[in-house]
Amino acid sequence: MTSPIEPTTVKRALSAHAAIGLVAGALLYLVSLTGTIAVFYAELQRIEQPDAPEMTAIAPEAVQNGVMAMLKRGAESAPTTHLYVHLPVDDLPRATITTDTEAMHLDARGNLVMPEEIAWSDFLVALHYTLNLPSLVGITIVGILGVMMLALSLSGVVALPRIFRDAFRLRARSSGGVGLADWHNRLSVWTLPFGIAIALTGALIGLATVTAFAIASNDYGGDVEAVYAPIFGEEPAGDDAPAPAPDVAAALRYMSAQHPDVVPSYAILHDPLTRGQHVQIVGLHKQRLIFGEYYGFDAAGRFMGTAGLADGEWGQQAAASTYDLHFGNFGGIWVKLAYVLFGAALTAVCATGTYIWLGKRRRRGHYEPRLRALWNGVVIGAPVALAISFAARLALGNGAPFAGIFWICYALAVGLAWALVRTDRTSEQVAEPA
Repeated sequence: MTSPIEPTTVKRALSAHAAIGLVAGALLYLVSLTGTIAVFYAELQRIEQPDAPEMTAIAPEAVQNGVMAMLKRGAESAPTTHLYVHLPVDDLPRATITTDTEAMHLDARGNLVMPEEIAWSDFLVALHYTLNLPSLVGITIVGILGVMMLALSLSGVVALPRIFRDAFRLRARSSGGVGLADWHNRLSVWTLPFGIAIALTGALIGLATVTAFAIASNDYGGDVEAVYAPIFGEEPAGDDAPAPAPDVAAALRYMSAQHPDVVPSYAILHDPLTRGQHVQIVGLHKQRLIFGEYYGFDAAGRFMGTAGLADGEWGQQAAASTYDLHFGNFGGIWVKLAYVLFGAALTAVCATGTYIWLGKRRRRGHYEPRLRALWNGVVIGAPVALAISFAARLALGNGAPFAGIFWICYALAVGLAWALVRTDRTSEQVAEPA
C-alpha cells in the first residue's frame, strides 16, 4: 500500500510551486521595467556622455575621413571584419564609428575625437534583451517570456468577460484585494493593444534567434546568415586579398542624389580592406515602421540594389517592422512618451498580478509571508538596483561592472526583504475574502 504523503511535504511542494511562479513573474516584471526605460536609449546615451560632438548632418567626405582614420587605427592594432558608421539622426545627432574592438565619436570634419562611452545604456539594453545571460540563452528566455505575456493578456480577456464593460469601474478602497484587482484589470484593458504588440514582437525577436540557430544547424551547416538571407539579403562572396579602403562618400552622395527622401542612419562596411568588401547604407523611410532599407554598394560606391525591406515580400516588411514597433522608434518623441506611459502601466500590471495571486492563495489558507516579502523585494529592488548602477556610472566611470553591481544590489534587496519579514500569523491581519 502506498504510504500517504506527509502534510509538510505537500506544503513544501506548494511553496516550491509558488516560488517558481514568483520567479517567472519577477522576470516578466524586470523585462517590462527595463524595456520601458530602454525606450529612451538614444536619449540616455546623450545623458551618459554629454560632451560628445553633435551635429544635424555630416558631409560624405567627412564620413570618408573618419572611415580612413579608423581603418588606419585598426591596422595598427586589430583589423576588423565590420565597421559601422552611425550617422546623425533626429534622436541621436552624433556620428560614431564602431569596429569589432572599439567605438569613436567623430566631429563634423570626420576627425576621431573621443571614445564612445555608453556602457550603462548598453548594459540596460542587454539586461532587457538577454537578462545579462549568454546571448542565445538569454534572448530565448526573454522570447519565452514574451509568449507568456501574450498568453496572459489574451487569457485575462477570456477569463473576465466583463473586463471591457467595467473598463472605468474602480473600487480602490474595497477590502479583500478587490481594489488592487480593479486597478490591475483596468490597466490591462487600457494597455491591451500595446501589451499584445509588445509581447508578440518580443516573442518574435527572441524566438526568431534560437529558431534561426536551429535551422542553420540542421539545414545550413551552422550558417546562420544563410537563414536570414531571404529576409535581410545575401552576403556577396568574400575575397580576403588586400584592397584599398572603400568609397563610402560615393555611396552617400548617391543616396542624396537618388533618394533625397531617405535618411541614411548607418553606413556599414563588410570585410573592409579586402577585395570582397562592400558597403551598405541603412536608409530610414518616413511614415514606415521598418527600421530601414539596406542599400548595397560595391567598394567603388556603385549601387548594387536593395534588400527589399521597404518594398519586398510582405514577410520581409513585417520582419523589418518588428524592432521599431517593439521599442517605439517611430513617430518621434510623442510616440516614445506614449510607449513609456503604456510601458509603466504594463510594468504595474506585472507587479500587481503577482500581489493578487499571493492574496488569493492567502485567502485560501496558504499563508506565505516570505513569498510576499520576496515579491516586495523584487518590485522595489529592481528600480533601486538600476539607480545604484547608474550612480556607479557617474562615480566610477564607463568601465564599472554594471551587470555585477545591478545583480548584487538586486539580490541584496530581495534577501533583505526575506530576512526582515515576520512569519507569525499575528504580524498581519489576514484579509477576508471579498
